[in-house]
Amino acid sequence: MLNPKSEIQSPRSSILPVIDLKGGVVVRGVAGRRNEYLPVESCFASDARPATVARGLVQRYSFRQVYVADLDAIAGAEPNWQAFREIAAAPLRLLLDVGVADTQRAKQLAAGGGLGKALAGLIVGLESVRRGDHLPGIVRAIGDVRAIFSIDLMEGRPLNSAAMWRERSPQQIADVAVSAGFRRLIALDLAAVGVDDGPRAVAICHSIRRAHPDIELISGGGVRQVADLCAFDDAGCNAVLVASALHAGRISPADVARRNDP
Repeated sequence: MLNPKSEIQSPRSSILPVIDLKGGVVVRGVAGRRNEYLPVESCFASDARPATVARGLVQRYSFRQVYVADLDAIAGAEPNWQAFREIAAAPLRLLLDVGVADTQRAKQLAAGGGLGKALAGLIVGLESVRRGDHLPGIVRAIGDVRAIFSIDLMEGRPLNSAAMWRERSPQQIADVAVSAGFRRLIALDLAAVGVDDGPRAVAICHSIRRAHPDIELISGGGVRQVADLCAFDDAGCNAVLVASALHAGRISPADVARRNDP
């Protein structure tokens, strides 16, 4: 678990790479339009297989953790545990998003499918959870060290049609999650992912950090180069999710080394 930090200090946030899986291969996210996702093309991986991309992240950048979103599992399929184990063998520890929707699902997934200590966190995405009163039970099932609530947005609006979420602002949703026991939050506007248009979730990160100075806060989306990370630094983020800029080589191994712990 990353160390929380205050907005006043504005230290550098670390870089957390992202692997999006669909149909058993690594794909490039584009503004949340998952039907348009294609196998990733990368400067550090010869193909889009999970094992190849994971090894490239370790060999080129020396990453130790990776955010893995199994888009098929989020849509309702069974998680791709084989792919997760291949990524873990790189070696990498995984923050795993596989569509946790309720307490029963959380209990099943918290066992880790044989990943053991390689499962560093389990994402509870706003787009998957229908009812807020499920959140305390989900936190207990996963444990507050590994449980991470993701405030999933699209153009600044909650990515969930349930009335209890649709009628709340992102800040109010963050308040609900923290009250339920989450100590780790992600704020992510999917409209910014993979379109090279700059960060969009910075304002909500500022708001969340002011209201909850002691949580771990992760964000991302729209990172084109190192300079874009500074906006997340100023917002008090502990880590920033990055994919396209790494695959394109716009963020170098030296850039990663300056930001991530040795």
